Amino acid sequence: MDIQNTQSQMRKGVLEFCILSIIQKGEVYPSDIVEQMKAANLHILEGTLYPLLTRLKNAGLLNYRWVESVSGPPRKYFVLTEDGNKAFEVLLNTWNEMTGAVNKLTQNEKATQEANTAS
Repeated sequence: MDIQNTQSQMRKGVLEFCILSIIQKGEVYPSDIVEQMKAANLHILEGTLYPLLTRLKNAGLLNYRWVESVSGPPRKYFVLTEDGNKAFEVLLNTWNEMTGAVNKLTQNEKATQEANTAS
C-alpha cells in the first residue's frame, strides 16, 4: 500500500469543502485562502487553488467581484452564492456524519486492541 498516495487522496477529497468553509465566513481573496489553509496545516498551492475556484464558480457555488488595489492590479474577491451556502451545509452535514463514523470505528479499534493486550 502506498500510504503517501492514500494521504494525498484524503487531502484532495476535502479541499473543496475546506475552501467553501473559508469562503462561507465572508468575502475572501485567494491568498487569504492559502494562508488559512496553511495555518490549519492543509497546504495548498495557488496553482491548485485557482482551478478549484474556477470549478466552484462554474458550478454556481461562488461569485466574485473585482476590487481595485493600491499596490498592483485589481483583486478578485470570492463569496458564496445561495447555492454555495446550501452546498456547504450539505457537505458540513456529510462531514460530521463521516467523521463521527470514522471516529467511532477507530476508537472501537483502539479499545479492542487495548483490551486484547490487557488479556
